[in-house]
Amino acid sequence: MGIIGKVIFIVAGNALGLYIATKYIPGFNMSLALTDLMIAALTLSVINTFIRPIIKIFLSPLILITLGVASILVNLATLYLLDYLLPSVTITDIGALVLATIVIGTVNFLIHILY
Repeated sequence: MGIIGKVIFIVAGNALGLYIATKYIPGFNMSLALTDLMIAALTLSVINTFIRPIIKIFLSPLILITLGVASILVNLATLYLLDYLLPSVTITDIGALVLATIVIGTVNFLIHILY
């Protein structure tokens, strides 16, 4: 599978994670219209590709000290940034942010295992 196939796979995984989080996590709200879901998935993919590595560099000492546990903070920051950038995504509290991060991260992990 080429680079285009990989990008489509990643965006589809993010869309699936966002859909599951929206359906099952109270406090994580977004429009499930196909266009809104695809825009959110594309935006999350761009954040994960370009901004997440920068955040990881800044937090790398903390990630090393906590033996990787602080990488959850990186995932929280990326999802919070998605909430900040898109009006169609609304996260009402920290609990919803944490649960949505776990769900989306798990879906992405499973997608990467399959790919």
